Amino acid sequence: MKKYLTLLLLPLALCFAACDGTVYYAEYEDVDEHGWLPTDSVAFDVDVKDTNLIFNFLVEVRNTVSYPYSNTFLFINTTFPDGSMARDTMEYPLADPSGQWYGKRSGRYVDTRYSFRRNVRFPMQGNYHFAITNGMRDSAIVGLSHIGFRIEYSNMNLNHE
Repeated sequence: MKKYLTLLLLPLALCFAACDGTVYYAEYEDVDEHGWLPTDSVAFDVDVKDTNLIFNFLVEVRNTVSYPYSNTFLFINTTFPDGSMARDTMEYPLADPSGQWYGKRSGRYVDTRYSFRRNVRFPMQGNYHFAITNGMRDSAIVGLSHIGFRIEYSNMNLNHE
């Protein structure tokens, strides 16, 4: 009987362990790995209802092992609910000087996650639009396949409860 109970509870326990309670928003968009143009962007819309909570923003980059550079530059454009805008230019290293990838490799892909902003509050309620574009000097970047945008609850929220 214990054996059957264990077999029944193990998948349930694994399910709860796999759930990440810190994620507020997480989406991934494909980019054309054969040529991501600077005029193309990936967009993420986030509906914010609570301006008291503190968050960390992250960008996730998936590249192929044939990506020809050790870094990437991205422009992150934010449109606030009131229509105002902000633009950030971010450089993300993808490999060390010897060519070893920093991220987690799976087959021909490498996934790397970077902090974009830490411990911030949304200044107003409403829809925030984040558009990420290729910031490299080439006209088309080859070898990036996905860009992700992730918002996590900050541990700073624990200090305010």
